[in-house]
Amino acid sequence: MTSSGAAPRRFSLDDPLFAGLTGEGVRVVVVDSGIHPANPHIGRTPVSGVRIMPNGDVDADFVDRIGHGTAVAAAILEKAPHVDLVAVRVFDRALATSAEVLACGISWAAEHGARLINLSLGTSNPVRGAVLGAAVDEAVAAGAIVVSAVESDGVAWLPGSLPNAVGVTLDPSCDRHGVVVVADETRGSIRFGASPYPRPIDGVPAERNLSGISFAVANVTGFLARLLSRDTNIRDTRAVARELAKKPNGAGH
Repeated sequence: MTSSGAAPRRFSLDDPLFAGLTGEGVRVVVVDSGIHPANPHIGRTPVSGVRIMPNGDVDADFVDRIGHGTAVAAAILEKAPHVDLVAVRVFDRALATSAEVLACGISWAAEHGARLINLSLGTSNPVRGAVLGAAVDEAVAAGAIVVSAVESDGVAWLPGSLPNAVGVTLDPSCDRHGVVVVADETRGSIRFGASPYPRPIDGVPAERNLSGISFAVANVTGFLARLLSRDTNIRDTRAVARELAKKPNGAGH
């Protein structure tokens, strides 16, 4: 991870900022392949949502057909089991969509009360920066925080690399219940490193389960849901950076 002079800090779920919190009262919108409510890792968590079609139309079919969004949601719920969980399905049978549909997903989430918008996806095409940037700006104005991949394998990703988004990178040194943070309170920027592994599946070795930047993003969203449930005044990256910068460097686990 790189920074503008800010020192990295490590946090675990046992740290005072996060310990004992469940994400209660925090609306988390997962923009992905949908969520399957019958999955055992979703459990009894109520799920609502929509599908955004390629032409921008919206309907109520948010059920996941490929499993990616469900696994992302499960990773979030493991850390913050009482969030208000909402699915915005932008994929159908493959992990492919357009920047315009992603932007519509972000905008829909912002318009419908999202506090956190999880995008375990993105694009490396800088041409898409304008449309995605406008959607992120809209979300920020509505008091939502967008969490997405900032970089993977040396490639910058949008919208996570935008200055007003929370950007996430892979950090294999992180436990699934830990994160490393570079927060610059002055500039209001913040970047996280997190584990690439999702919630385990009984009987399935970790190396055979899904893994990657998608789940690092979800792990960070789970942490932030706890933080926002503790302090409802945290409404943008600058406020997140200020809160995390209060921890003395080197006090992590």
